[in-house]
This record gives sequence, structure tokens and C-alpha cells, in this order.
Amino acid sequence: MGSSFSTSNDEGSGPTGLGDLPENCLAIILANLNPPDICNLARTNKAFHQASSADFIWEPKLPENYRTLADKLMFYEGSCSEACLVKKDIYAGLCSPVRFSSGTKEVWLDKERGGICMLCSWKGMKITGIDDRRYWSHIPTLQSRFHTIAYLQQIWWLEVDGDLEFSFPSGSYSLFFRLRLGKPSEGHNSKSSSTTQQVHGWNIKPVRFQFSVSNGEHVTSEHFLTKQDKWLQYRVGEFVIEDSYKPTKIKFSMTQIDCTHQKGGLALDSVFICHNKLELGL
Repeated sequence: MGSSFSTSNDEGSGPTGLGDLPENCLAIILANLNPPDICNLARTNKAFHQASSADFIWEPKLPENYRTLADKLMFYEGSCSEACLVKKDIYAGLCSPVRFSSGTKEVWLDKERGGICMLCSWKGMKITGIDDRRYWSHIPTLQSRFHTIAYLQQIWWLEVDGDLEFSFPSGSYSLFFRLRLGKPSEGHNSKSSSTTQQVHGWNIKPVRFQFSVSNGEHVTSEHFLTKQDKWLQYRVGEFVIEDSYKPTKIKFSMTQIDCTHQKGGLALDSVFICHNKLELGL
């Protein structure tokens, strides 16, 4: 966008461009753009930078309950309050991932589209046999935002349960389990050697995924786990939040409890929740 057409410092001489418009006019233009484009234009010159801080640009892009979220995720006792910051700073602050529940959960606002995202690490879940190294091992890896995953070597009874409570902004959300067949490497590279030799038992019966929400919604889905050596988001279903100011409780689970056969070679990372307007980007 032509924000730097004007190169003259003398009034009335040389061409003019968007950067020469009054600040309130520039702010109106910026209000129609998405956050990344606003930030990019703010870097082009002083006029756009100053205009980009207008509260009316950012408030419509913030979640309905942004004050509640800011109090929980950004402000702490003795720190500055919302009154100290412009809405642009609050938006930027909410886009920075924040850990809670002893570091087992992470939440952030998507920078481009503004929807809330949440990750729940396997460390915050109840997993049958997780402390028995005959069945499970804990593997450090850079392929997880929590830098470690739970790897199932073999077991008869697979049962994973978790829960959370959070003030989700109103809207429709989807819940996924992030899983992989095959042992991941410790680095970023998703490919690793000898990953498939322990993978067995997942083509016999599907895995059942469930979640229930405190508003009464309950969703169940089943998936055969077939694709190996790749992290996948297994979609369980969606739920709707109507009250942004009422904390929502969610319980979720993953089970394969048919004891007629063993299964193994499964890596468990996390449960992922996101606003449905972000789901197309997965």
C-alpha cells in the first residue's frame, strides 16, 4: 500500500501519499485491515505508527471478555492494570502464549484472526500405567511445545482422561488429540529411524475419543489410527460457548480398552482446542 509516496519535507512541494493523511483518517483505514497488516504498515512511517495505536482499531478485534482474560493472563498483583495499556498492547499481550495449571496448559490469541487457542499437555492428564516404564516412556523432543511427549510401548488397556476450566469467549470451538504412530526424534525433524517396529494393534479396533462440557454438550467419535511417522490432529468434535463470562469446564478422554489384543507405538502430545474460524488453518 502506498504509504511512503511522499518524499518531500517542504509543505506544498512534491507528491503526497497515504502517510500525509490526518492521523484519524489513517486509523480508519487501518481499522479495516487484519492485525498483521496493521503492524506491517505501522513500521513504514511515523504517521502510520501513531495511527495504529487508536483503541477503536483494536477493540473490535479483541475477544468479548478480553478484560477477564487480561486480568487472568496478563496482569498480576502489583503489576500495571488494563488502564495503563492501550488496546493494541492488550491484543499483543493476549497473543503471547501463557502457561497455567502448573505449566501443563497453554493459551493464546491467534495473531491473525483473533480466536483463542489452548493446548493441554499429557502431563496434566490421568493416564493408566503412565509411571510404569514397561508400558510408557517420557521422551524429550522439540516436536512438542511442552518439549516432551508420552510414548506408549505396549499395553492392553489404553485410558487417558483430562479436564480443564477456562473462560472461553463466545463462539464455536473444536477439540483435537495430537497423536503420532511411531517414536518421534528428539529434534524438530518429524522423521526418525526405527519408528515403526513397535507400532501394532491400532488397525483392529478404533480408538474412542470423548468430551463433555459443563453446558451439557457431549461428543463421542472413533478413529482408526493408521498413518505412521506423522503428527496428526484427531478431531473429536465441536462445542459452543454462549456465555463469555462464565468459566466453562471440559472433560475429555481417549480409550481403547479391548483387552483381546495389545497395542503400542503411540506418541501422545496434547489436546488442542481452537475457535472454529481457525480450524481451516490446521
